[in-house]
Amino acid sequence: MQKVRRNADIIASLEGLLWLALAWSVSFSTYYGSTEATVTMLLIIATLAFFSWAHRPLRFLLRRYHVRKRRTDMWIHLLALPVLIAMFFHIMIEGLLGSAWLPPKMLVFNIVATAGWLTYVMTLFIKFLIHRFKSTAR
Repeated sequence: MQKVRRNADIIASLEGLLWLALAWSVSFSTYYGSTEATVTMLLIIATLAFFSWAHRPLRFLLRRYHVRKRRTDMWIHLLALPVLIAMFFHIMIEGLLGSAWLPPKMLVFNIVATAGWLTYVMTLFIKFLIHRFKSTAR
């Protein structure tokens, strides 16, 4: 059971990293005025999605309950909370400082989503250490 959980955690973490890289590539593309970064990330994600669909053992692994549960937890850290927090911070900064010094909303979201993903990964690492110490104590 530990191996299934560990695989689910690794898959969810890597998937979160891919979506985070896509969000940052959109910001870089907007800043530089070129779509190369975004198109590159979309091609990488499409290639990995196709590989996970075509590779039968990986497809069965991704259907497991633990993987879906871990991916849901990852999406909460990576999308749901950062959207709300970024909106709150953006409104607060606009109210306090005006719109003269206002970072783009996507940049605020990327920063908060990166912090959320790091929180998710650190939580998984701490859980892994706790399970490891429990299993060695028995």
